[in-house]
Amino acid sequence: MLSLCGLAALALMWAQSTFRPKTAKEYPSHQDLGKLRVAAVKFESDEETRPAFGKVNPNEYGVLPVYLILENTSEQTLLLDRMKVAFQFQGGEIAPTPPGDLPYLIGVKRPRTGPTVPLPIPLPKKKNPMGGVELQTRAWSAKTLLKGESATGFFYFQARYRKNAKIYVTGIREGLTNKELFYVDVAMDTPGVE
Repeated sequence: MLSLCGLAALALMWAQSTFRPKTAKEYPSHQDLGKLRVAAVKFESDEETRPAFGKVNPNEYGVLPVYLILENTSEQTLLLDRMKVAFQFQGGEIAPTPPGDLPYLIGVKRPRTGPTVPLPIPLPKKKNPMGGVELQTRAWSAKTLLKGESATGFFYFQARYRKNAKIYVTGIREGLTNKELFYVDVAMDTPGVE
């Protein structure tokens, strides 16, 4: 549980962040499913990940962050509580890793077995880079999508990016009828770029 000071620091950090996502239509990899627009953006390079996650590039730890944007232009509320997202590539499919599990992906540091020389000054412990607050707060959390609204957030996949990969989304339902919308798959490659 965060204290009032912790919440204020988190709000200040969030406000100072340079991460400014675009609308789904502004990304080259977007798809329309009726009146629902879906965009998926992979964050691979240091230049792409720095605005969202600071100094930590999750790809260095085997985690591919994918930013998902859903825009609802229909007249109905959409239910996202049963939504499933997968990273599909030729020959396989990977489910996202929950953000709470990310700090545990880095292996345990093995103890030294040889002789050690005690240092006169204790060194500070290194923080787990995958335990950063940005990875938690920017993760996908939406359960409903009201008419005219949009929802955004990151999904984290334990994978390297693969050419011709897609983000596959199912389980989105209409609020009034509970009818499931068709699936949508969004190509991750930028059109026209080899």
